[in-house]
Amino acid sequence: MAKGSQLSQLKSALSHAGLNKQPQNGKKRKRSGTQDQDKVKKAAKLEEIHRKLNPFDVKVTKLKHDVGGRKIKGVAGRPAQSKQAGIVQRERTLLKELEERGRAGGIVDRRFGENDASMSLEERMLERFTKERQRTSRGATFNLEDEEELTHYGQSLSKLDDFDNVGLPMDDDGEDEEQGQIDRDIVKKTHFGGFDEDGDDVVQGEEEPERKKSKAEVMAEVIAKSKEHKMRRQLEREQGDNLRHQLDQDFDSLKALLYAPDPSSTGSNSIPLGSANSALPLKPSTHVVDEMDYDTQVRELAFDKRAKPKDRTKTEEEIALEEKEALEKAERQRRRRMLGQDDVGSDLESGKAQRKRKRERGGDDLDDDFDEPLEILGSGLGEEVREDESMSEVESDGSDNQVDGEDSAEDDGESGSDDDPDDHDASEGEVGDFREITTKRKTGTSLAGPLTSSKELPYIFPCPESHEEFLDIVDGIEDKDIPTVVQRIRALHHPSLGPDNKFKLQNLTTVLIDHILYITSPPSPRFALLSALQPHLFALSRSYPIESAEYFVEKISLMHKNLKRGLSQGILNADTRTWPGLSELSFLRTLGAIWPTSDMHHPVVSPARLLMGAYLALCRVRSLSDIASGLFLCSLFLQYEELSKRLVPETINFAINAVLHLAPHPFKSATSLPGCFPSPDFRSELCLPLCIRPKEAKGLSIRTPNLPQLMASGAIGEQAKVDLLSLAFHLLDRFADMYKGLDGFIELYQPIREIVVQLDFKKLPQSLQAQVTAVGDKVTRLLKFSDQARRPLLLQAHKPIPIPSYIPKFETHSSSYLRRQDPDHERNEASKLRYQVKQERKGAIRELRKDAKFLAAAEHKKQAEKDRTYKDRMNKVFSSLEGERAEQKAMDREKSREKKRAGRK
Repeated sequence: MAKGSQLSQLKSALSHAGLNKQPQNGKKRKRSGTQDQDKVKKAAKLEEIHRKLNPFDVKVTKLKHDVGGRKIKGVAGRPAQSKQAGIVQRERTLLKELEERGRAGGIVDRRFGENDASMSLEERMLERFTKERQRTSRGATFNLEDEEELTHYGQSLSKLDDFDNVGLPMDDDGEDEEQGQIDRDIVKKTHFGGFDEDGDDVVQGEEEPERKKSKAEVMAEVIAKSKEHKMRRQLEREQGDNLRHQLDQDFDSLKALLYAPDPSSTGSNSIPLGSANSALPLKPSTHVVDEMDYDTQVRELAFDKRAKPKDRTKTEEEIALEEKEALEKAERQRRRRMLGQDDVGSDLESGKAQRKRKRERGGDDLDDDFDEPLEILGSGLGEEVREDESMSEVESDGSDNQVDGEDSAEDDGESGSDDDPDDHDASEGEVGDFREITTKRKTGTSLAGPLTSSKELPYIFPCPESHEEFLDIVDGIEDKDIPTVVQRIRALHHPSLGPDNKFKLQNLTTVLIDHILYITSPPSPRFALLSALQPHLFALSRSYPIESAEYFVEKISLMHKNLKRGLSQGILNADTRTWPGLSELSFLRTLGAIWPTSDMHHPVVSPARLLMGAYLALCRVRSLSDIASGLFLCSLFLQYEELSKRLVPETINFAINAVLHLAPHPFKSATSLPGCFPSPDFRSELCLPLCIRPKEAKGLSIRTPNLPQLMASGAIGEQAKVDLLSLAFHLLDRFADMYKGLDGFIELYQPIREIVVQLDFKKLPQSLQAQVTAVGDKVTRLLKFSDQARRPLLLQAHKPIPIPSYIPKFETHSSSYLRRQDPDHERNEASKLRYQVKQERKGAIRELRKDAKFLAAAEHKKQAEKDRTYKDRMNKVFSSLEGERAEQKAMDREKSREKKRAGRK
């Protein structure tokens, strides 16, 4: 290359390559293919000249050992080109993102009614469809180019001037037809109601212009319809043939059902029973089978009574509406009867006639009505309410108030007929049913007193907003009728009947919870009413779980606050209320029947379980009522953990402590007790009178503990002690069955077995001795089985792992065979991955730095452009101001000269 400056070198290189010659204008233009080849060659020559003029454009890495024929990547690089390619790439991506960083979308939804919140989705679609049809039909409204003749059913309308065959009656028509009246079919087909057989496809009042189809479209449509009709006829023919063949095969058995045999055909010449025509009657004279013609028999079958279509199954909203209307109608009739506006005799007669009349058939009718009267309230509300046998018995007693006439019978307990009976008697019959042992008493706590049998229960009730309103509603109503009142309130305020009914029923849920606490509070708890109201509370809690759960948790929090207040006032003070009362225990039992207790975590049951555990662990035993309350909590835990079988050590500790408080034993102090379970009240002054006296309890028998009596009275009786001790042993037995699969069952029940064995059970009643012996034998047997199933820990038995032996690996094509060539394959792969991660991290850091540098340069360039624009604008403003100032000074000088000239004159 020539010496000199860069410009001289460039000129010399261009002249040497022949690129500085000017194109000649006089010659013919070359072909496009030749021009393209010349351009490619010219670009290659320029690239070569550029590479030679800039020796720093190529970066070469010097190899330490140059081996001939070996190709290594990355020896020669082009940093300038790589940098320029990176800049171009960033201009296409990063710079574009930087420019569009604060940009907002420009799409505006201008569809009809899209921003109108008052219109529903169906109204918007209908309005858009109408606008579109109007827009498409706007151009064809006054289209006069189509001069085809109007036709009707293929006939020209111009030929229908006479009134032949248009349906007008003549004088000689039949006498039975009314004169002056046009047939309905004629009006439908020929007048304005007709002109379209498929009237449902065209919207009335809209005329849609029809496009004239081409001949190919018409023929294709005709062929498609013909094939469709042909396939349909073939399918119908095959179905008819199959049905006819089946009827031919089954006709003999069908005739045996239709025709009874002749009694006179039992002679010697009668047809055997196995023949096909054994059911046909025989002539007495000839005893020959009189076979009827097949077609005649089929025609006779055609005249038989056909089945009628059934009514469709009604929806939940329709059933709720019918129930509400039935209740309102029954209430109106009741009020008329109270005012003496209806005749009692006519009502009785209409009631008898209604009982004789068959009820209407429904979509799911099974013809098993047996002429039963209609019910005012069916199985409505669309909710499967769980109810036990006691619930059905209570509500069946309240169904005696019948309405005469059309509403003659009523059963308000049917909505709860699907209740699960296991919720109430799963753990009651054996653990101790504190609800069923309450003595029957007369209701009527209100001032108005119970309703007499002559009075009739109203059918319409308002939905209470608070518990006080509910007490006003049920004032003077017997307990057996209160579930009927709740059922009617739910039927009248079904959510589908009004938008506010949902919130009313949510308030009714909280009201029922408060009422359950109210009716189970001392001195006279009503547990039968609690069992009757529980299915309604279950159904409402399932319909509105969030609101119900929040109120349940609120009550649990209040009970926890009361527990903390009682513990702070004195844990051993007899006047301090720490253990839960009757209402709290009933609330916890209802909670376990409504919400699932087997979940790992539940927003209602988990706080209740923690509260019950706190009662058993923190409260101290001061009297027999405290033991009764604690044992009831243990029975509730037994019901809660029946499925999940979670370990609750508080229940085992309290049960064995109750045994130590009540049963005679040789232990003198807490340190002499086996095991390590806590016994803070053992041999305390308050617990010493709780022990059973053998002389007084000798002839007693085991009974179910009377919880209300134990919680109400402070007297201590030997019968109550014996009952509670039996319940404690029963709980230990049930918990042993539940926890026998635990790994720590031996450590849990070994101290209990030692205590049970050392008890002085010979001083106890005979029935209690048998129970103690049975529990001790069972626990001993379970401990034996658990000990046999337990095995000591052993090392894992596996095949010995041999010592690994590696063969050195030599690579002939690489001199650096020791780099990342670890004999251990896994360690080698890990090393390679670490190296790749390191390289990728370094590359990512490098690219991020380049991106940051590019963005900084773009921001600087943008700011420099803004500064330049601002400077130009300021210079322009200053120049205009300077010009104005110069003109002003010139005018001032001119004025001063004028003044001077005027003064000289």
